[in-house]
Amino acid sequence: MPLRHLTPHDRWLFRRYGHGPAVPVPDPLIHRAVERHARAAPHAVAAEHRGALLTYGELNRRADALAARLVREGVRPGDHVGLFVRRSLPMLVGLLGVLKAGAAYVPQDIGLAPAAQLAHVVRAAALRIVLTRAEHAPRVPRGPRVIALDEPLPYEPAAGPLPAPSPDDGCYVLFTSGTTGRPNGVKVTHRNVANILLTEPGALGIRPGDRVAQLLNVAFDMAAWEILGCLAHGATLVVRGEDIPAAARTATVLIATPTVLSGIDPAACPRVRAVAVAGEPCPRPLADAWARRAAFHNCCGPTETTIVNTMSRHDPCAPLLTIGRPTPNNTVYVLDADRRPLPIGETGEMWAGGDCVSAGYLGDDALNAERYAPDPFLGGGRRMFRTRDLGRWTPDGQLEHLGRTDDQVKVRGFRVELDSVSAVLERLPGCARAVTLKRDDRSLVSFVSPAGVDPDAARRAVAEALPYYCVPENVMPLPFLPETDRGKIDKQSLLRLARERTAVTR
Repeated sequence: MPLRHLTPHDRWLFRRYGHGPAVPVPDPLIHRAVERHARAAPHAVAAEHRGALLTYGELNRRADALAARLVREGVRPGDHVGLFVRRSLPMLVGLLGVLKAGAAYVPQDIGLAPAAQLAHVVRAAALRIVLTRAEHAPRVPRGPRVIALDEPLPYEPAAGPLPAPSPDDGCYVLFTSGTTGRPNGVKVTHRNVANILLTEPGALGIRPGDRVAQLLNVAFDMAAWEILGCLAHGATLVVRGEDIPAAARTATVLIATPTVLSGIDPAACPRVRAVAVAGEPCPRPLADAWARRAAFHNCCGPTETTIVNTMSRHDPCAPLLTIGRPTPNNTVYVLDADRRPLPIGETGEMWAGGDCVSAGYLGDDALNAERYAPDPFLGGGRRMFRTRDLGRWTPDGQLEHLGRTDDQVKVRGFRVELDSVSAVLERLPGCARAVTLKRDDRSLVSFVSPAGVDPDAARRAVAEALPYYCVPENVMPLPFLPETDRGKIDKQSLLRLARERTAVTR
């Protein structure tokens, strides 16, 4: 019995706090919910962008035409189709068309992702087809067939009904930074996505008439919350241009990282009734400011547990800002190094179970074995995921998030593997050693030795190899990197040096 070492009271609390409510999911295929709204209200506005509108009927018709084209190209359930786009209305047609064809979409922001990253995604996800706009087609790596989303697609229905994926087939594949420095593809299923977006509180009460701002990078899993969370409930998606606050001012629902949200004035958004943040720790003043005006949800969960798997509606009068409790049909366990449950109030590593647990990493059995494990608490062949987040239960059953167990950090809401940045720097000619640290929630700082390394060349090397949010704001060349008495790099000394140099330059 995995709980035998706990007292009877802690066993009871382990189950009470750690298990989200068991609720039915209206539809295990997320795009079917979108289709229902298209049939019920074809003239309702599904999305708007830079003054252009797309109705639900038009979105559904164009996505059907694209799905039929994809099926004729040989796309089948279980396949992956690239969605290499920038924010646009065709982006939505591409996303829905892939799902209708039974495949999983693989999103990349083609305006931001380096060529090396796009090539890696094509290889790792075995992409035979990539959807993009005609202007971006030259940036798509050689190999897959390119279909331009902004060119008219003749409506040629498929020979028969479009293939229906199973709930355990992929909905999307998102690439995160991995332990090797290479982005790792995480396969997220329809069951995973429908469970968070079609139940409360993950549905955020979204309904026809709401306006959901689409603020985030399509390659970030929270963008799926914005896009599919909106369209599955018949609301209007406000796809932003360059001006984030302008999109937020007309919205009723905001989903964002705290960094993005901090650039939006709550007083300028009188229509906003619901806000959800995740991706990085939320400053308490930011949470309080929004919670006084709207239902504010502080959330947590890595990509591997499907957007978020814990949520808390924050009360500005509450003593703590927590990440709440497990979402429906999901579980959270606070375990020790031997994967044994800890008593309530003790700090341990959070493991996630239930319907949020994704299908795993593409082509990386070793990493799957390290991060996914059989769930001894749910049993029945279920799996749990090691989040590497530290947490503890409060006496009243709320989760406190207490940081990470490793050097994977969040910058601007994106996960960054610090060692992968340093590895790129150490490949630079003349660089013998490098270390990268998180300076604040928006920037990294790197240190390289010897002192002759060119800082500008170092930053360019990272920009060419990794996403933009991995590029250090500063690279500081030093004759040598300080060490601790155990022979390790003294990171605290380096952070102090960075602060001192910043103070001098101001």
